[in-house]
Amino acid sequence: MNAVEVNNIKKTYGKKKEVTALHGISFDVKPGELFGIIGPDGAGKTSLFRILTTLLLADEGMATVDGFDVVKDFKAIRKRVGYMPGGFRFTRI
Repeated sequence: MNAVEVNNIKKTYGKKKEVTALHGISFDVKPGELFGIIGPDGAGKTSLFRILTTLLLADEGMATVDGFDVVKDFKAIRKRVGYMPGGFRFTRI
């Protein structure tokens, strides 16, 4: 079993789906493997992480994290994975 499996993920944005963030992305990450995703701004990295952490639905394709489907098993994934976006800021009250 792979730690992460991504198969033909597609994600578009806009009323007419005119902006494609991810187009047919596929890869596997083995347990214990160090794996990085790099690319310029707007390449779809954040969209992919939001799909893998169950915060966003893909338009097409499927993905699993630790053997759990990101759509059907979202509660199990959320118990195992934490995600803090780069734009998050703590403020004093």
